[in-house]
Amino acid sequence: MADTFGSDFMTIVDEDGTEYELEILSTLEYNGGTYLAVIPADDQEDVQTEVSILKSVEEDGEPLLCAIEDDQELETVYNLIMEQLYQEEDGE
Repeated sequence: MADTFGSDFMTIVDEDGTEYELEILSTLEYNGGTYLAVIPADDQEDVQTEVSILKSVEEDGEPLLCAIEDDQELETVYNLIMEQLYQEEDGE
């Protein structure tokens, strides 16, 4: 996400057809996979927001975001993304 300004947003649709707008905080390429750190886009700044880590996978030729079910994979990716976010913050 180097050399970009402002935030990136995306809209996802769940199995029930409900749309959610997410703000992408960071992306990470790790072990051949793509991971995204996201928060709900409609959250207010004065409210503490929990960061979600999602994995991008391809199913039937379509990109799909899913939760990471393996605890070790989630912990590793979370730590790498947080390290990346703090480095970006220090570089500003």
